[in-house]
Amino acid sequence: MTEPTATQNLDRSGSAALPWSRARDLLATQTPKEDLTFFVGTVRPDGRPHAAGVGAIWVDDTLYFVSGPGTRRARNLAANPACSVSVRLRGLDLTMEGEAHRVAEPEVLERVAAVYREGGWPATVEDGGFNAPFMAASAGPAPWHLYRLTLHRAVGVATAEPHGAARWDFSR
Repeated sequence: MTEPTATQNLDRSGSAALPWSRARDLLATQTPKEDLTFFVGTVRPDGRPHAAGVGAIWVDDTLYFVSGPGTRRARNLAANPACSVSVRLRGLDLTMEGEAHRVAEPEVLERVAAVYREGGWPATVEDGGFNAPFMAASAGPAPWHLYRLTLHRAVGVATAEPHGAARWDFSR
């Protein structure tokens, strides 16, 4: 289980620090069943930022997302795996920072594809990635690559009671 090694209270109004369990539990219950938009931020080779929406899910205490191999984000991650992933969950805005690496292990691909199917995306494993009858037009042709985010840090800001804000650091 991914647990933070340190928590810092970022709330300036007196609320207690948010527990990581709040963010983790929301990720576990809201993905892939709810219509959430995740944004991955990467760095281009020339240092300029790049952000793009992705289909992401939380499986077995890990965030995974999909990208076409020819997309700007996939090319950026191949050169520099450092990235951020942001999402607005029910009652919590969350940004996660870490490194994303492509997943090629068949058993992980099968497990994650099964969870995507539970959420309504009929993903199948093919040629070390995913295939499905539909995908974002910007993803390019299948197979689409799966990436695993290794968390280094996350920041959460509550938008519902109990309010608060926290930064969670994870050991590397």
